[in-house]
Amino acid sequence: MLYRKTALRAAAPVAVLALALTACGGGDDKKSDDNAKSDAASSQAKPKEAPALAAGESTTGKVKEGDGTVTYDVAAEKVDLATEAETKKLVSDPKRAEGLVAATAHLKYTHKGGAPLTDTPDAPDTTEIYADGARGGLLIGAAEDAAGCEDKLDLEGWKKGESHVLCETYLVPAGAKSLEVHWAEKDGADPAVWKLPAK
Repeated sequence: MLYRKTALRAAAPVAVLALALTACGGGDDKKSDDNAKSDAASSQAKPKEAPALAAGESTTGKVKEGDGTVTYDVAAEKVDLATEAETKKLVSDPKRAEGLVAATAHLKYTHKGGAPLTDTPDAPDTTEIYADGARGGLLIGAAEDAAGCEDKLDLEGWKKGESHVLCETYLVPAGAKSLEVHWAEKDGADPAVWKLPAK
């Protein structure tokens, strides 16, 4: 396990520069810059509408963690927006970030039930950020270095009663009017949705 953590940490500086667009058809390095940008901003079919939560309000979900299931209380606290200039420093090809800004969602997870984790948590992996109704493009590895965010590689052994703030960073259009943070128990499940102001 120590080897795995060390290897992942060694890869982190490169991951910060890797832009992975999770929009439909995104993430292909052979695409033109214009196509990459449009993928991040294009409209897509949104998940089933759920009652919106406000910043700090929580939902409860059960997540498969290793060989067991952990019950988490999850609350999206805020989304920090970078400037366009700051965002260009986070990607390997600044042209791909033209007109986009990095949005970092801060979610507080509280272990409410189940066995202590034996590996890094999977709970934050289903976090997504939408801007003006369109899903952004995932920026891999940037969230761990953001202020107020913890590195999930440090959380092996997380047990009942402990809370940690884990983050995800997405690229969204600069000037977006509204932001939503989505989190689900697992891929394909209806997400909890927090509607947050774009700041």
